[in-house]
This record gives sequence, C-alpha cells and structure tokens, in this order.
Amino acid sequence: MSESKILLYYVFAPVADPEAVRLWQRELCESLGLRGRIIISPHGINGTVGGELDACKLYARRTREYGPFSGIEFKWSDGTGFADDTAEPLHGVDRRAPWRRSRDFPRLSVKVRDELVAFGLADETRVDANGVVGGGTHLSPQAVNDLVAQRGDDVVFFDGRNAYEAAVGRFENAVVPAVSSTHGFIEEIDSGAFDDLKGRPVVTYCTGGIRCEILSAAMVERGFTEVYQLDGGIVRYGEAFGNEGLWHGSLAVFDGRETVDFGGEEGDPAEVVGRCAVCGSGSNTLVNCADPSCRARFVACPEHRDERCTEHGGAADASPETAANALR
Repeated sequence: MSESKILLYYVFAPVADPEAVRLWQRELCESLGLRGRIIISPHGINGTVGGELDACKLYARRTREYGPFSGIEFKWSDGTGFADDTAEPLHGVDRRAPWRRSRDFPRLSVKVRDELVAFGLADETRVDANGVVGGGTHLSPQAVNDLVAQRGDDVVFFDGRNAYEAAVGRFENAVVPAVSSTHGFIEEIDSGAFDDLKGRPVVTYCTGGIRCEILSAAMVERGFTEVYQLDGGIVRYGEAFGNEGLWHGSLAVFDGRETVDFGGEEGDPAEVVGRCAVCGSGSNTLVNCADPSCRARFVACPEHRDERCTEHGGAADASPETAANALR
C-alpha cells in the first residue's frame, strides 16, 4: 500500500531564470501527481508538496539534479492520506498521472515571486552559492539547548512566525511580535520595539528555517550583535527532542493537517498551550474566520470552531496584538 508523504524544503541560491525553473517544476510535479505550493525567485526555491512516497523520492532526486538546488535538505513528514481518485479525460483519453494525489493540499501552485518570503526586503537580500549573505549563525537543536544551558535567561528566543502560529506552540519565554504576516516584522523591528535585545544572544526560529534566513540577516543589518537561527526550524527541533526539550505545544503547518505534534519518549501528547479566542478554554486547533471573505486565523475550541472574528460580527478576537500579548 502506498504511503502519503509531505516534503518541506527550501534553498537560497542564485537562480538566473526563475520562469524557466517554474515551468520545469510545474511539469515535474504534474508528472508525479504532487500537490502543494512552490515559490521560485532570483534567490532560490521554497516549497511544500505532498503525494505518494515514491513520487516524493523521485521529485527530491530530480530537483537536486539542478545545480543551484543540489544542496536542498528535504524535511519529510507523514501526510493524512490521498484524495479520491477520479479520471481526468482529455480528447477521450484519461490523462491523470499514475500517482495518487495528496488530500493535504487542494491543488498545485507554482509561482515566481520577487522574494521567497515576503518580508519586503527583495533589494536588501543578498544570496550567493552558500546561501543568504550576512545571516545569523546556524545552531543545531542540540547547540540551542547547549547555549541555553550556558547562558541561561540571557538567551532570547525570537519567533519568526505570525502571532497566530505562536498561539498554539512556541519556545519558552519567546518574544512574539504582534504581526499577522511577514510584512509586519521589519516595521516592528525598525520601530525600536526590540532595541533592548540588541546586546543579548537572540535565537530566531520558525517552522522549517526559511523565514529566519532572511529575518536573522535583517536583524544583523539593524544592529543586533549576537544573532542565531535554529537550523532546520521547529521541525528539526521536534524531531530531535519531541516534547522533552524547550518547545511547548503544537506546530502550525500550512496544509490540511493545520497543526502537528511531537511525541515524547513515552508517547505523551503535546502540551496544550493555545486558548480559544472566544471562551479561553485550552485548544491547539487553528481555524479560519467563518466569513469567507476573511483571512484571519485564530485558536478555537470544538464549540467555537465555526465562529467569525470580531471584525465580521463574531466573538473571536483574532488581532495579532491580542495573540502576541496573551503569550507574554
């Protein structure tokens, strides 16, 4: 029986013709029945795709064959299964790929953008064959624990994700900027809100590591003197330590799973750190505002998972300021 898998990956490397790479990547994914989201820019590639195990293996191998992408490190996780298999007729012939489709992604999207992560720093970001120029020092999960053991409370964890993601899981005593998208990070940093951290060891972290590549370089550029980034992101930390390390709660992901948990040595469930935006009860479930025109996300308990945010007549406070302040 085939296995459903999800790949999370990125690499920063100069790409001379992003549009040609986009066409190649779309054709490759379609031939393997993969679904997900891929962004290509002059700075590299960033993607999350899902499908059958063997299809994912072929995708990883063929993508690495392209010189600038040879150093990609793929992070593997289990998908939740496959969509119902249906025919795709064209001129009387069934044209569907000989692979089952992941049900964790509704479709395949492959786009060219100015940035791999939309911080608004396309002109500031510099990339060479070794990756982002001027970024923070990479630390393995064990090295992060060692730094905390050596430097104690002087170490600052800086969350490079949106506030709603941090609402269901984060590192101990993390600084969580009150932002709902990556566009807001640089404005917050430039405002001086975190100037008191400039002389302390700051460990940036995000889901798989890509946001911290840019964020850490931006922080160094703005005068932070000791900046680190968690190599491989929360995903790698969870693989290394499960629920036994410095991470608390669940990890928000951008596919049909919504959140994932890391098991402990005894298989213990993840700590519930999220609080329903309506009633305040414990929950690690993220939902969208029930208004179809709204993109707000918030934590909800089973009773309030179909609630609207306050801006659209509901009772759920989905503001990033409220989410960030609740974590402090």
